[in-house]
Amino acid sequence: MPLTVLSVGYPLAKVSDSTAGGAEQVLSSLDAALVRRGHHSLVLAPAGSRGRGLLVSVPLPSGILDGRAKRESQRKFKQLLDQTLDHYRVDVVHMHGLDFSEYLPECDVPVVVTLHLPLTWYGRDVLRDSRPNIMRVCVSNSQARFAPAGVGIDRIIPNGIDLVRFRPARRKANYAVCIGRICPEKGFHLAIDAAQRAGIELVLAGIVFEYPEHREYFDSMIAPWLTKRIRYIGAVGGERKARLLAGAQCLLVPSLVSETSSLVAMEAMASGTPVIAWRSGALPEIVSEGRTGFLVDNVEQMADAIADAGAIRPEVCRHEAELRFSSEKMISEYLDLYHSVAASSVVVRELQAA
Repeated sequence: MPLTVLSVGYPLAKVSDSTAGGAEQVLSSLDAALVRRGHHSLVLAPAGSRGRGLLVSVPLPSGILDGRAKRESQRKFKQLLDQTLDHYRVDVVHMHGLDFSEYLPECDVPVVVTLHLPLTWYGRDVLRDSRPNIMRVCVSNSQARFAPAGVGIDRIIPNGIDLVRFRPARRKANYAVCIGRICPEKGFHLAIDAAQRAGIELVLAGIVFEYPEHREYFDSMIAPWLTKRIRYIGAVGGERKARLLAGAQCLLVPSLVSETSSLVAMEAMASGTPVIAWRSGALPEIVSEGRTGFLVDNVEQMADAIADAGAIRPEVCRHEAELRFSSEKMISEYLDLYHSVAASSVVVRELQAA
């Protein structure tokens, strides 16, 4: 029986299959899969988002994304979310934003919340919400292991990628690449340091959101170091991103936070490109030491690993990605979850009506 799923993004991040955010990419994959499999998909997201289902868009604030802009976006999101639930018969609401509690609907519809970010970034009271219609999903084992006391994690569904979009190149070029949101916690300045030590060109790709701290980080820690050998090319997606990953000697993941997952690391491996990342968070679950990349503890080790990246075989990286990181597995697990919570909700309503 077809389901109607309302996916709710983050109020300040556009949804598409080429966006910088992992949460937005996962939402986009699920939206496309729902439509492809004959279900009804509604997506609540900022204006300018793209999807396969029906897009319910909310205008993005202009200018600096400060506290006022965030609060106004949250207010508009809650208003339109409530209106959408009044207008459509929705079987499941799936929320992806860090601030989901600010616009969490007051209803009996099952709500799946995917916790894409470190659990310490969410309010503890939010994670302990005991409403029976809320189900919390983590995206990796390491993330779930660090759940605070009293916080129930209902399911672990690892992220996945569309393997068809990424393929190894016939020949590698002599550069390393770093892709993602350009902000303090992603540590792009450390990738610059490591590449300079290793004597390799570095391509930085990603979006600089107009949060004051993000813009200040780019202007003070990235822009002054840009040269012909350290290049910033802006946001990339689609075929351009696939070519950039496939042609690189390695992908650097110098994030300063405990990453809960890394879609770009999976994409690099699917492109036959080894990953060099910190030994923290979920990255040890993704990178196989010495086979598909290297796990390091500091900039000096990252520089040494860059020099050793040529020893990693592209076909091994690709094979590992095929075995472990297909989005089809992720999609199937979410669809099973949707069916399960929707069916349970129907039973509850029938018992209440009896």
